[in-house]
Amino acid sequence: MKVARFHAPGDIRIEDAPEPAAGPGEVKIRVRACSTCGTDAKILRHGHHHIRPPRVMGHEIAGEVVETDVPGWAPGDRVQVIAAIPCGTCGECRRGRMTVCPNQESMGYHYDGGFAEYMVVPAKVLAVGGLNRVPDGVSFAEASVAEPLACVLNGQELARVGDGDDVLVIGSGPIGCLHVRLARARGAARVFLADLNPDRLALAADRVRPDAALLGGDIADEVLKLTDGRGVDVVVTAAASGAAQELALRVASRQGRISFFGGLPKDDPIIRCDSNLVHYRELTIVGANGSSPAHNARALELIASGSVPVADLITHRLPLSGVLDGIDTVIRGAAVKVTVEP
Repeated sequence: MKVARFHAPGDIRIEDAPEPAAGPGEVKIRVRACSTCGTDAKILRHGHHHIRPPRVMGHEIAGEVVETDVPGWAPGDRVQVIAAIPCGTCGECRRGRMTVCPNQESMGYHYDGGFAEYMVVPAKVLAVGGLNRVPDGVSFAEASVAEPLACVLNGQELARVGDGDDVLVIGSGPIGCLHVRLARARGAARVFLADLNPDRLALAADRVRPDAALLGGDIADEVLKLTDGRGVDVVVTAAASGAAQELALRVASRQGRISFFGGLPKDDPIIRCDSNLVHYRELTIVGANGSSPAHNARALELIASGSVPVADLITHRLPLSGVLDGIDTVIRGAAVKVTVEP
């Protein structure tokens, strides 16, 4: 079979590999869709400390079961696979905090991922309820978007996005688009979308139709005008930008909530925080780190119900041989969502 393997920064190869076999407690699937994301671009350029090459990449995975001895699963079942695998047994997991499991592993990092014709779902995934049935009416490509939507769901739950909120999303990539859609599904009154890249912002705005599309690095004045000087109830920084995080502090309303959704580069993780803004406005700043198996299951339900449409966000569909082109498209900001269909 064909796979896309990471060997070193700048070195991802389409290669032949033996077709894997499912062991005890495992499920072998035929991969039908594996979407790309900004993390794949980072891995291509810089590698990742959790990846020991060679490693088959891809972590936004949907497919169909072809082989298993696990009760309840059978060939032909349509499934979606979690990306982040909590251990399920540590203190954090026992407290229901699976997103911050210190023993977390990941598909495409610790285990071969979905840029392949076939792959094996590890027993650890099944042990934590991380293999989900794809609802009827949901395509494999849509199901692959459940993983990033699950991360967005975790972030908005932590930031308590809800009825009547004005929400600003900074960053108009696929994650930003999903934040716009989910915020509306959660009852937000208005959702604004901001970006530095005019082409990317226009592409995103054409699909998710924010209440305002804001172009530029410092859009504080525009936000304050839109909100009669009040600021927004929630700011989501869906970009790896310290400037965006600093801006969020300035445009959050009194008792506003700020989600530092996008992590910063490890060599430049420090921002300037006006502590008095946090103090006197009673701001809440929260992080967001991936998703739990339960978030993935609920993300599929949101897609199936139509609450968060994702089909129109998939702007590019490529064969496995086009993985590098797909990642390059992501880097250039010329796509919303690129899905590889092996």
